[in-house]
Amino acid sequence: MSAIQTFWAERKAVVIAAGVALLAAASCLTVVDEKTQAVIIRLGQPNRVVNRFEPKTDFGQTGAGIVLRIPFMEKVVNVDKRILDLDMERQQVLSADQRRLEVDAFARFRIIDPVRMVQTAGTTERVAEQLQPILNSALRQELGKRTFGSLLTADRGRAMEQIREGLDREAREYGAQVIDVRIKRADLPEGTPLESAFTRMATARQQEAATIRAQGQKQAQIIRATAEATAAKTYADAFNKDPAFYDFYRAMQSYDATFAQKGSSTSIVLSPDNEYLKQFKGK
Repeated sequence: MSAIQTFWAERKAVVIAAGVALLAAASCLTVVDEKTQAVIIRLGQPNRVVNRFEPKTDFGQTGAGIVLRIPFMEKVVNVDKRILDLDMERQQVLSADQRRLEVDAFARFRIIDPVRMVQTAGTTERVAEQLQPILNSALRQELGKRTFGSLLTADRGRAMEQIREGLDREAREYGAQVIDVRIKRADLPEGTPLESAFTRMATARQQEAATIRAQGQKQAQIIRATAEATAAKTYADAFNKDPAFYDFYRAMQSYDATFAQKGSSTSIVLSPDNEYLKQFKGK
């Protein structure tokens, strides 16, 4: 008989007892990590919470680690402690100006009351399933009060805040807190509505451009007329100071236009006494 067989024959009972003791000890211990809240259920009723979420408490200070429990009487339900995402299925929403929008949104939430969550929903996944139709309904109702154009302005942020507050009130019934709600995309449906919207936008931009050009032309005419009036007044003021010089200056301009034409074969015959040539005579 070998040494192992001899040892087993002599200490079989001790080995079996030690194994049973180890199994019993292992069944009394469970490990709760930092990202998990553990609800201890004793005989079907929540008894205590390990590593509960505390807003102002740092990680590592809320009781995570090895936890004792009573075998066969207590079970551990793990609840996620992290911030979770809730994606909404893409759906059509009718805006206040009767435009159909393809809206893609999401929410972020966390479990702040794990006992209530276990009692009402059971699991974190079940909470997300319960909140998704509520988010869809809140989003449809709130966006239905606003026009498509308002979703491109600061009013969109106010709409998201109101949706978050409404969803948060419903989420508290499941022990959850909604932190944020955002719209990823809000587009017009493909096809005729989208093409019509593009046509209206192009027409509006063309009308705006025509208005700007008309205003520019109006301003240019005003500036030109003002400048011509100022120039005329300046000439008039200058010529009124010396009318004789004005007559001479105008005559020189007329002579230049009449006699200094390049390439012209026209001949002009005038009498030396003609009034038109009086500036050539001098005083």
